[in-house]
Amino acid sequence: MDHAYIDESRTSQRSGRRAVLGAGMMMAALGSAALGAMQDPAPASKPAAGDAKPLRISLAQWSLHKSLFAGAVKPLDFPAVAARDYGIRGVEYVNSFYKDLVGKDGFAEDLRRRCSDAGVTSVLIMCDGEGALGDPDEAKRAKAVDNHRKWLDLARHLGCHSIRVNAQSDGDRAEQARLSADGLRRLAEAAKPLGLNVIVENHGGLSSHGDWLAGVMKSVGMDNCGTLPDFGNFYEYDRYKGVEDLMPFAKAVSAKSYDFDAQGNETKIDYPRMLGLVRAAGYSGWVGIEYEGGRLSEPDGIKATRELLARLGCKA
Repeated sequence: MDHAYIDESRTSQRSGRRAVLGAGMMMAALGSAALGAMQDPAPASKPAAGDAKPLRISLAQWSLHKSLFAGAVKPLDFPAVAARDYGIRGVEYVNSFYKDLVGKDGFAEDLRRRCSDAGVTSVLIMCDGEGALGDPDEAKRAKAVDNHRKWLDLARHLGCHSIRVNAQSDGDRAEQARLSADGLRRLAEAAKPLGLNVIVENHGGLSSHGDWLAGVMKSVGMDNCGTLPDFGNFYEYDRYKGVEDLMPFAKAVSAKSYDFDAQGNETKIDYPRMLGLVRAAGYSGWVGIEYEGGRLSEPDGIKATRELLARLGCKA
């Protein structure tokens, strides 16, 4: 989602899973039990490589940002719109549309009920505008962590598996990595008892350098802190290399789209290649449509992206 990235100050590890091999039936049973006990504590989105489970299609709310800002779609109606108009049963919220509602009595329960009525799963909340988690100022960095707590609470109430945050900081490359890792670690520690992930999108600045963000994930070193690779948000970095860098830590994927040719192929992004990278990493979770084009309308762009993903083996 490259819309809302505002460089407020300038701008895990994939859990190792070890199979214990033994020589007897008792050892084999122990190995199986150990494997089961070592699953990620937050909702899993990364089974063993080679799993043939189809990727699931979700809808990022930003795909409808023009309609939402114009009032043609109401934020509380988003789950019903996703299911009714697009046949999509997973939704990814953008916090900008709920900042006046979060924390108010009855809001979270109302939104959860609307999802239940529509048969929709709440996947994640994309969080922007809550301060830089890598702010060089210690007090501001702590405040940014605290600002995200209300979205963690809402995510848990809705049944999301993650909140998506930004790795924003200032300073040289190494200092930004150190500061961002510190803020992300603090937030991931707050999210862990709630069974939630904190995931970072390549969303401008150094976060759009796949190698840098992968290094930050290694520094955080928590199994509930990961990435949300976006197909489109690489500006000075090869997009395919970037997705490959970030997929080992991915707990969600953003299928950015801009335009389509007469055959239904995305004109700027090689989708078969991207989905190949996603599957090669052993990922089997949600792939969120995020249409940001200008030629097609929002409904037509969403449908074109959904059809392309379906043609490539994803399931709505």
